[in-house]
Amino acid sequence: MLAKIYSAAVYGVDAYEVEIEVNAGGGDPVIVIVGLPDAAVKESRDRVRTAIQNSGYRWPRGRTTINLAPADIKKEGPSFDLPIALGMVATAEEIDSSTLEKFSFVGELALTGAVRSVRGVLPIAIEARRRGKQALFVPQANAREAAMVEGIDIYGVENLRQTFSFLRGELPLQPVRGDLTSFFATHQSYDVDFSDVKGQAHVKRAIEVAVAGGHNLLMIGPPGSGKSMLSKRIATIMPPMSLEEAIETTKIHSIAGLLDDERSFVATRPFRSPHHTISDVGLLGGSATPAPGEVSIAHNGVLFLDELPEFKRSTLEVMRQPLEDGKVTVSRAAGSVTFPSEFMLVAAMNPCPCGYFGDLKRECRCGPLQVQRYRQRISGPLLDRIDLHIEVPAVEYRDISSTRSEENSERIRERVITARETQQQRFRADKKVNCNARMGPRQIKQHCTLPDDAQELIRVAMTELNLSARAYDRILKVSRTVSDLAGADQISAEHVSEAIQYRTFDRTLWV
Repeated sequence: MLAKIYSAAVYGVDAYEVEIEVNAGGGDPVIVIVGLPDAAVKESRDRVRTAIQNSGYRWPRGRTTINLAPADIKKEGPSFDLPIALGMVATAEEIDSSTLEKFSFVGELALTGAVRSVRGVLPIAIEARRRGKQALFVPQANAREAAMVEGIDIYGVENLRQTFSFLRGELPLQPVRGDLTSFFATHQSYDVDFSDVKGQAHVKRAIEVAVAGGHNLLMIGPPGSGKSMLSKRIATIMPPMSLEEAIETTKIHSIAGLLDDERSFVATRPFRSPHHTISDVGLLGGSATPAPGEVSIAHNGVLFLDELPEFKRSTLEVMRQPLEDGKVTVSRAAGSVTFPSEFMLVAAMNPCPCGYFGDLKRECRCGPLQVQRYRQRISGPLLDRIDLHIEVPAVEYRDISSTRSEENSERIRERVITARETQQQRFRADKKVNCNARMGPRQIKQHCTLPDDAQELIRVAMTELNLSARAYDRILKVSRTVSDLAGADQISAEHVSEAIQYRTFDRTLWV
């Protein structure tokens, strides 16, 4: 007898439908799985057989062939356990499986028959809806995540017996409901705020400029100056995520296995801070099974690299493509997978190994050669992709002890949103550019014209401060952002002057 069940699997950030055919016939009592299964899928025959037995059902006694179609795509993971088990029970019990073809099933089975959570349920639910399925059956732990997809019934199941009893009409089961719009609107708050940061007014201003224009940022300062504290609050002044951005980000987090029953949807900008010992694969993504790395998990949010020179140079270099293209392509023998990776890079570092080079109050213990080697760990091409270099000095006692109220994130975010709206209006005809940091030579020439006094100011800066040629475009882009924050149509000398001060580290640290 032949039974047909539908499931789905994830490839990249999207899902594709998998048709599972279970056929039982004569011959030796053996279970054969075909259709390019990986080791986890092959092992499912032992899990499924034991789960069926412990759930009180019979399994086919003869030769059972399980086909996973399409056969030319490798099937990975344990998410096919539940649909395979249902197909085997339907075959053994000689039940017409045509009624099951309007549903889709995913879930890993324990030996007791319990259904365990799996990754990638959100893109699977989107694919099931696109395929016109009436309902999707998922593990109970994944039900809230899948329920964020409207237009399809989501059933969270606890075990194999409960699932099969419901399908036979022997047990009532209510679909899980989720109001995505309401959930999204009520979960866009952050636990931190810029009002928590005392002093550092010029650093906050630089961060505001960076966020307003989508610029990457490097903060340089001694230990304890607040670089990490400031970085953790950058996401709070970024424009709120749109629903489309939130869905795209949640899909990536679902595939990475970062969602659970309490956090079933990503409604705020991600903040990722990987340790400096992270590998190339951990940062970029990949492994034998292509999975998103930190640059993709930070999509639409902030990627914070603390102690930047401590990262392996090869690890930092792999970020150059994502920073330029906003996506990362992972190529393996099985094929190529592309993950989105549009993030704001925020990096922090000490000025030297001990951290006190140039400090007026503490003596630096590093020799000139040590300082030079420390700074040279960061390559020029990577530094070229960071628009703002900010000095973060140690916080003075008068600032720490001050009772003055600091400006909160909401007020800063309002100014950022206004500047971003100006940029969206400016680049409405160019879909590849959505903020000032993404401008190419053509857009810079068109939108960054300077009056004579501003042009003369840049000329003097390039000569006196020994700035590189690559710094010229960066200054123009940042000047455009400063003018947007000021609500000015034309870039002035004042705007250029502020932008120049964010590039002075080109001379003091890197030359």
